Amino acid sequence: MRALIVDDSRFTRDYLKLLLMRRGLDCMAAENGAAGLECLGCSGPYDVALVDWNMPVMGGLEMVKVMRRDPALDGLKILMVTTEAENGNIEAALEAGADEYLMKPFDETCLIEKLGMIGVLP
Repeated sequence: MRALIVDDSRFTRDYLKLLLMRRGLDCMAAENGAAGLECLGCSGPYDVALVDWNMPVMGGLEMVKVMRRDPALDGLKILMVTTEAENGNIEAALEAGADEYLMKPFDETCLIEKLGMIGVLP
């Protein structure tokens, strides 16, 4: 299984990569939505994208909308991983096509639970 981690925080990218690799996922990372879309185009396919909301160049919400317009990415699961905790943001992400929403800070248990909810991990 392959995961794309898209976050402008190097710490968060590295932390998510560590947690996912422990579960056997092959991981790639990008620092913003535009770079993440490039990864999807050149080194796919991926099973799941973990996407931050607030990033320079292209934010996560815009990235989710672009991904959901691409028929080649129909099977891709999307987990928003962000500090944005308002109900309006959660609704906007889900309406844009995110499969689930995980708020920072999070721990390994919460991450694994969310990935299980969207069918990425057992």
